[in-house]
Amino acid sequence: MIDLDYLAYLEDFLTDNRKERFAEVLANRTNHFTIAVEDVYQFHNTSAVMRSCEVFGIQEINIVEQRFGKNIDKEIAMGAQKWVDINKFENISNCIEALKTKGYQIIATTPHNDSCLLHEFDVTKKSALFFGTEKEGLSEEVMRQADGFLKIPMVGFTESLNISVSAAIIIQDITTRLRQSNINWQLSEEEVLEKRLLWAKNTIKDIKRIEARYYSEKK
Repeated sequence: MIDLDYLAYLEDFLTDNRKERFAEVLANRTNHFTIAVEDVYQFHNTSAVMRSCEVFGIQEINIVEQRFGKNIDKEIAMGAQKWVDINKFENISNCIEALKTKGYQIIATTPHNDSCLLHEFDVTKKSALFFGTEKEGLSEEVMRQADGFLKIPMVGFTESLNISVSAAIIIQDITTRLRQSNINWQLSEEEVLEKRLLWAKNTIKDIKRIEARYYSEKK
């Protein structure tokens, strides 16, 4: 449970414009979809995918790095790492298991089999969309455990797009259609409170000193 007194205390340090902006952004956030990125060698691509998640309202991104283990490229992410939830996994099995436990169907994005075309994808189902390496695509394990497959229709000679471009196209399309649907796609009240608290802490300078003052005053 969120300490509402603590949240109110922290939000007193924020401007009205900042609090209004938080409310506006949170009204468009969703956990109905989540994104998973598997072993992407060029980590600026993962950072770009994270940025697309933030821009189009997907709250969580799942990163599997069992081979390369690099850090977020903050210049590419453009601060997105402050506003989305990043779940890191050492292997793909743990990632898939965690997402299935949360009720997500596993969707592999690939141009190489009889995939569902993007405009035909059913946005009403809670889905985790997986994106793979630039050269190799998704691992055999993801392909084997996938509940479905998704691809962007293309009419040129080139068979595939850069992962960050593919992710941006797909995320923009499915989130737009999601908001036009009648399903309950928004964050729960508890999730909104959690994000307000986290974002306030991420925004306030010298947060440790302010936290210490709050708890000392409560004694």
